[in-house]
Amino acid sequence: MTMTIAMTGATGFVGGETLAQALAAGHHVHALTRRAQPPQARLTWMPGALDQGDSLDRLVAQADAVIHIAGVVNAPDRAAFEAGNATGTMALVDAMRRQGVRRLIHVSSLAAREPDLSDYGWSKELAERHVKASGLDWTIVRPPAIYGPGDREMLELFQMAKRGLVLLPPGGRFSVIHVADLARLLLALATDREISLTQCYEIDDGAPDGWDHRDFALALGRALDRRVRPVSMPRALMTMGAAIDRLVRGQRARLTPDRVRYFCHPDWVSNSRLAPPSPLWTPQVSTEEGLRTTAQAYHAKGWL
Repeated sequence: MTMTIAMTGATGFVGGETLAQALAAGHHVHALTRRAQPPQARLTWMPGALDQGDSLDRLVAQADAVIHIAGVVNAPDRAAFEAGNATGTMALVDAMRRQGVRRLIHVSSLAAREPDLSDYGWSKELAERHVKASGLDWTIVRPPAIYGPGDREMLELFQMAKRGLVLLPPGGRFSVIHVADLARLLLALATDREISLTQCYEIDDGAPDGWDHRDFALALGRALDRRVRPVSMPRALMTMGAAIDRLVRGQRARLTPDRVRYFCHPDWVSNSRLAPPSPLWTPQVSTEEGLRTTAQAYHAKGWL
């Protein structure tokens, strides 16, 4: 069944993959953008932003479902996280109400489980509360760490692995998901109007109990055909690194105190009891193979 999907975040990493899969499946897409984009068949770019209510009205009008992917993963303070994640989500909800569009797929984060741990997690949990109180036909997806071709968030880990030394948080376990698997789920949810309504799903690659940081670093080495040495960093040293990164890169710093608190939490493993029903979705990309194809894509782009 083809449909009209409104999408935020379509110019980003996850959104770009979701957009490509939606168009390949024959869907029509209305995609929000701040800048001019190249035209494609069955795709209508909608100029605007999450803080522009009139553009959101145009985005969602006549849509069968809305997939909300846009958000910020790094910001200088709590107010910026709130504006990018929570306030923007509420504005989209308001536009859907005005236009009479009911189906909303909201991309959150595992960080929403720990809102007191980081400003990022706090803002994502607040956005979830806005969605749950919206009265819409919503489904929330909490992805773990997302990787795949085109991703720059995990690129630095690949770059470290290529050099043979991977610096890691102090300990703990975490889950991962390939971007193609996440996009498949988002599209499956857009067409599902029964079993997934008012559900909050946590997803992963199917690895039982997730990944130990050291084991994941070794998997990165195998993807690059390199022998790597994983090194766990004390939290105090990571905090110092965040201060140095802020001095060097300013507002563009990648390692912030907020991220240090997030990275040092010992449990970012997806809850298997919150997995989507298997008839609806199961992961298809094994992480060993996904890391290898991601490394190949990085090489092709000249990023490694």
